[in-house]
Amino acid sequence: MKWFSSLLLLSCVMMADYRVQPLDKKLLDSKIKIIDIRTPGEWKTTGLIKGSIPIMFFDERGNYNLEAFVGKLDKTIKKGERFALICHTGSRTKILGTHLGQNMGYNVIDLSGGIEYAISKKLPIQSYKPGY
Repeated sequence: MKWFSSLLLLSCVMMADYRVQPLDKKLLDSKIKIIDIRTPGEWKTTGLIKGSIPIMFFDERGNYNLEAFVGKLDKTIKKGERFALICHTGSRTKILGTHLGQNMGYNVIDLSGGIEYAISKKLPIQSYKPGY
């Protein structure tokens, strides 16, 4: 039975994926879930990519709670489902996305350039409303 559990874990890790790409209309049209890991203050300032899901990872002081974040993520993403992460410029998503994809078995797209890139490309932005 131990070998079966090990094989299952190994297969999940092998099927995991982490890649980096900019957000574009084609990706938006694919209806992929986009998780915005910025802070509520940032969401209020710039808004969110239309349809994205705000789940803060790093707080204003740079602290984080991986267990709490993953708990919220797992309520949003099905096991094995590909999803995207966005932050302000891509620095935070690189750290988190790499860990989720390479160490935790998630299928992650890191949206390079973050919300700043999306705004510059005039992609659809919506206002942040607390309680998303």
